[in-house]
Amino acid sequence: MLFKLLKYPAKIALQLYCKKLVVNNPSILNIKGPLLIAANHPNSFLDAIILATIFKQPVYSLARGDVFKNKWIAKILYALNILPIYRISEGAKNINRNYHTFNTCIDIFKKGGIVLIFSEGICVNEWHLKPLKKGTARLALMAWQQNIPLKILPIGINYNNFYQLIKTVHLNVGNCITAKIIDPKDTSGNAVIEINKIIYKALSPLVYEFFPAQQQALTQKFYSPNIFKNSVTRFLGLIGLYLHVPYYTLLKNFVQSNIKDKDHFDSFIIGVAFLTYPLYILIFCSILFFCIGLLYFFMPIFFMPILAWLYVQTKNNPA
Repeated sequence: MLFKLLKYPAKIALQLYCKKLVVNNPSILNIKGPLLIAANHPNSFLDAIILATIFKQPVYSLARGDVFKNKWIAKILYALNILPIYRISEGAKNINRNYHTFNTCIDIFKKGGIVLIFSEGICVNEWHLKPLKKGTARLALMAWQQNIPLKILPIGINYNNFYQLIKTVHLNVGNCITAKIIDPKDTSGNAVIEINKIIYKALSPLVYEFFPAQQQALTQKFYSPNIFKNSVTRFLGLIGLYLHVPYYTLLKNFVQSNIKDKDHFDSFIIGVAFLTYPLYILIFCSILFFCIGLLYFFMPIFFMPILAWLYVQTKNNPA
C-alpha cells in the first residue's frame, strides 16, 4: 500500500531532480513478470527509486540487510517492497536469512511479479561495471529449477554526475535472458558461474566506462539540449533558482554533515528533499498568507515546483 501511495509523488520528484531520463527501449517498461531485473549499482538507493517508479508493474527491490536492524525501519522498508539481502561483511550468522528472502522472491515470481537485484552487490560512484556477486545467478537458477518461466532483464544505470543536483540519467536496457542458456537441472556451482558470465556479458555494453578525468567525453555522452531557449522561460527559471537557494543550501549542509559515505550523498539528498520539500512550500504559503492574505495562500503549491522544473530544464548539463 505504501509503495503505491508514494510511487507517483516519487515520479514527480524525479522530474525536479533529473533534467532528462532516457530509456533506450521505453516499451520494455510495460513488461510483465516473472522478471528479475539485474542492474549495476552506481548511486545507492536512488537507483532503486528510479527503476521502481518507471516500471508499470510493481517492483520489489533487494537492499543491504544492515538497514533492517531497526524493526520500525524494517516495517517501512517492507511496505515499500524492499527486501533484505545479507552480505558476509554483515555477519556470517545472517547469511542463512537470505534463504527466506530468496523464497519470498520465488513466491513473487510465481505470482508474475518483478524483483530488482543489484548484481554487483556494492554501491560505488563510478562509471564502471564491477565483478558480479553470485546472488543474481542463484536466484535465477532457483526459479528455473522450479519451472518458473523467469526472464532476466539486464539494465545499465548511467549518471552524468554524482554530486550535483541536476542530472541526466541513461537507462540502457538489454535483451532478456531465459532458462535456455543453461541446464536448470545442473545444481553444481558451474551453473551459477556460467549464468554470472552471461549476465556480465549482457551488462557490459550497457554500462558506460569513463575515468573521472574524462570530463569532456562524459559531457558529450550526456549532452542534453535545453528544451526552453527563450528569455522568458530562462527568467522564470532564475526565479525558481533563487526561490530554492535557501532550501537547497540547508539541505546540502544537513546531508553533508550527517553522512559519512559520499557514495550515498545523492540518494540521501533526494530522500531528505522528498520528505522536507512540502514543508518548505508550506512555509512560503504561510508567508504569503500573513503578508498578502488567504487569496494567495495556495499559490506556492503550484508555482514553486513549476519554477523549479523550469530551472532544471533551462540549466546546462553539469558533468
